[in-house]
Amino acid sequence: MICWLPVVVGLGAMLYLALPFEPSIVSVVLATLLVGLSGGGCLWLGWQRLFPRLLGFALLAFATGFGDLAFQARMQPPMPVLPTHATVLTGRVQSLEILPPRNDDEDDGHRITLAEAVFDTPVDAGMAPLRRTLHIRLRDDDDLLPEPGSTISLRAMLRPPPPPSWPGGRDLQREAWFSGLAGSGYALGPVSLSGVEARPSWIEALREAVAFRTAAVLPDQTAAIAATLLAGEAGGIDQQTREAFSASGLAHLLAVAGLHLGLVMAAVIVTLRCGLASIEYVALRWPCRQIAAVCGLLAGAGYVLLTGAHLPSLRALGMASLVTLAIVTGRRVLSMRSLSIVALLILLVSPVSVVDVSFQMSFAAVMGLIAGYGALREPLMLLRGEGEWYRVVASYGAALTLTSLLAGLATLPVSMAHFGALQPWFVLANLVAVPLAAVWIMPVGLLALVAMPFHAEAPFLKLMGVGIRVVQVLAERVAAFPMAHQPVPAMPGWGLLLVMLGLCFLCLWKGRIALAGLLPVAIGVGSIWVAPKPDIFVSADAGLMAVRRPDVLLVGPHSGLERRTLEDWQQALTLPVAPLPPDCLAGLCRVSIGAQTVLLRPHDSSDGALLPTAQQCDGVNLFISASPARKGCADVPSIDRFSVWRDGAYAVFAGHTLTVVSDRSWRGNRLWVPPVGWHGMPNLPLAQSE
Repeated sequence: MICWLPVVVGLGAMLYLALPFEPSIVSVVLATLLVGLSGGGCLWLGWQRLFPRLLGFALLAFATGFGDLAFQARMQPPMPVLPTHATVLTGRVQSLEILPPRNDDEDDGHRITLAEAVFDTPVDAGMAPLRRTLHIRLRDDDDLLPEPGSTISLRAMLRPPPPPSWPGGRDLQREAWFSGLAGSGYALGPVSLSGVEARPSWIEALREAVAFRTAAVLPDQTAAIAATLLAGEAGGIDQQTREAFSASGLAHLLAVAGLHLGLVMAAVIVTLRCGLASIEYVALRWPCRQIAAVCGLLAGAGYVLLTGAHLPSLRALGMASLVTLAIVTGRRVLSMRSLSIVALLILLVSPVSVVDVSFQMSFAAVMGLIAGYGALREPLMLLRGEGEWYRVVASYGAALTLTSLLAGLATLPVSMAHFGALQPWFVLANLVAVPLAAVWIMPVGLLALVAMPFHAEAPFLKLMGVGIRVVQVLAERVAAFPMAHQPVPAMPGWGLLLVMLGLCFLCLWKGRIALAGLLPVAIGVGSIWVAPKPDIFVSADAGLMAVRRPDVLLVGPHSGLERRTLEDWQQALTLPVAPLPPDCLAGLCRVSIGAQTVLLRPHDSSDGALLPTAQQCDGVNLFISASPARKGCADVPSIDRFSVWRDGAYAVFAGHTLTVVSDRSWRGNRLWVPPVGWHGMPNLPLAQSE
């Protein structure tokens, strides 16, 4: 039952995120203390009985998750006011990232993460450096690439984190609130060094050196994948390569996480263990297994630092630390308890990770592997038999197949929920790609890293590139299979919750009753097609409208600024796009949604000056206008430019009556949801009256 503690802590954190309002600090303290003291009382009074003890631990864990996330949310620095016009800003470069080219005839782009930024505007004169970071894309023709740690100035256009594209969509404002991001933008002029150059971070400088020296040896996308595996620089991978790896089920190879850390540690451990065992004196007197495990952990920690110390790799390093501790102390190496300890520590440090896709994917995969191998250990031992060579080969082949199958099946519903796609050929691709990465790509890549200080990395990088190219060809071939990348509609939040709870019950419970966890998983996956879908979308600036039909999404006129919003709508519904009828594109049109009638005005050159006629408003249940509605249809509810300014994007559901849902009503009044008319905290101290 101890393995359920991180599950209950995560449920407490999710309750805080799901609240439709922001609780006051007093209510958070009172609720946390009340639930926590209730749990403590259950433990104190009923320690000798099972149910009170379980209830006490559950209440304590739930209160911990809720209170921890509530306090961490309030500790985040406020969102600053970003200039609405082009401005010169000065700041310290935190990292430099290579981005794929936007067109085929362009070179790779670069994006910097700028910390301690200061705006050169009259309103912000004398401001303190920002406590949040900015993502700035540099000009493609800029010859100066600033090193991490340097202080630079540049003229840029900035924008705050955008709101969700539709009620229930991905909340980039919440992600930015907890990640410390203030906004993003693009440079309008060249970068210039400003002031005294700060001492660069040696880790960031080392990452950049590895990435650039890799790009000097390997071509194009092969170099981008190698830089991802060796230095965590994934920005150079273009969209075509990502889609091929995603469709073939190999996308996990492009994100440094537990698999890569495990391969690095395995290469070091196997090499050291074989080397020590070949020396008779050492093999008979030294604890070779423990020495190799500790050295492997140190190598893994260095690899995690080199690749950017991202959250998935840090989680894997925590798991590897417990595994190494178990090897050194002679305990069970891999167990569900060690996994739960790592999950609990991560949730205590960063409880918002419970809604992070990498957290859910990585722990779902490891849970599936531990539970699956625990259930299939005896059949695998029978297959291995007495160790005949053909049985050993068959057992290794079965283990590889099971590893891909168990991890893929455990993460498949989570992948469908977050990425809206089903990859049925993932087992076939992983059967070849993962062993190739284990015995060829990663070991040779480690040799290249070791040889870089001596400028002898080129042969190893070229050999590594050959292996990467084989995986690229495999991904492209598998992605071309029929139904390799099958889009699926968006999964509602309650469906994903059922999937995760069912998966936890299936993997954490003992006995055949654990199979009951398949029921909530099936219900959660079925929610993709059962949950109601919006019939009308209105973007957060009313510049884009769409009407859902059974086999197509009818879209109004829009500019390139709404491209990302339209892609989100398409992913949510998995429908192709077609233009609205000609009368809608010309002005007003009537659209039937079930038994209801909606009057649409997706484009209005008069800016609302021309009102609909009484005949056009006759029998209309809702009026949606890209311009001010100005009560054009009396006694008819409306959605117009002012509505989205107040409440964000809208979704309309058809039924006996039209159900109108706004983004503000969906997310509620939260810390990361800007109030109406609010653009951020001013960068200068306010007067007492303000």
